[in-house]
Amino acid sequence: MIPWSIAALLGIVEGLTEYLPVSSTAHIDLAGHWLGVAGVPGFASFDIVIQLGAILAVLIYYRALLAERFRGLLRGDPVAIRLALALAAGFVPAAVLGLALRTAIKTYLFGLGTVALAFIAGGLVMLAVERSRARSGRVWREGLEHVTPRDGLVIGLGQCFALVPGMSRSMSTIVPAQLLGFSTATAAEFSFLLGLPTLGAATLYEGWKERHTLTTDIGTGAVVIGLVVSFFVAWAVIAGFLRYLKRRGLAPFGWYRLVVGALLLWTVLRG
Repeated sequence: MIPWSIAALLGIVEGLTEYLPVSSTAHIDLAGHWLGVAGVPGFASFDIVIQLGAILAVLIYYRALLAERFRGLLRGDPVAIRLALALAAGFVPAAVLGLALRTAIKTYLFGLGTVALAFIAGGLVMLAVERSRARSGRVWREGLEHVTPRDGLVIGLGQCFALVPGMSRSMSTIVPAQLLGFSTATAAEFSFLLGLPTLGAATLYEGWKERHTLTTDIGTGAVVIGLVVSFFVAWAVIAGFLRYLKRRGLAPFGWYRLVVGALLLWTVLRG
């Protein structure tokens, strides 16, 4: 069983990191080891299920936009249809690959060495993209209405890299959107919305599959607390992250990934 106080701490970690390009899975896994609960049966499933709090935070934060686009779908509005098709195209690649490789990923890729290398690789990519964008002088595409189904598919293919622990779903979707010419804020917004079907499907699948383990080994109370805390923290993070991106880019997160990745790699090499 996971104590409620520790479940709350893990909920904070989930809410803080789910939508930042730093890998929530890696942070919760590390936090679980430091807090001494990573070995509890069902901990990996708990990690996935408390993402529901972060999903609900996006639903609440974007409730007006989602309601408007839903009404637009009913009216046959081309803008609403285009965004829905873009999200569908972005969801499919990772969903198919995730189902096909779920067992292999858990067996072979979940380890500190993989996470360390993924942190470093992701940090280098983010810094390279930010440097290139700063030099380009281009005018970036601004607004979700400009995201096409083709853009969604490319971003969805990038999201497949997030199946590697430590790579980060947010980074794997924001960076491809940046490369397609979108502003960082618009890239982040599409990443948030793409998280609704992607994280939602993963949460429902894992929650149903591991429901007995979650209730008996983790504890229903711990799961609920993790969900609630992650919801409120993620809600605050979404607003703050978007305000930050409108003023600055992703470079600080790239440097953060390099530092953390180097520390983790040093830990691995020291045995």
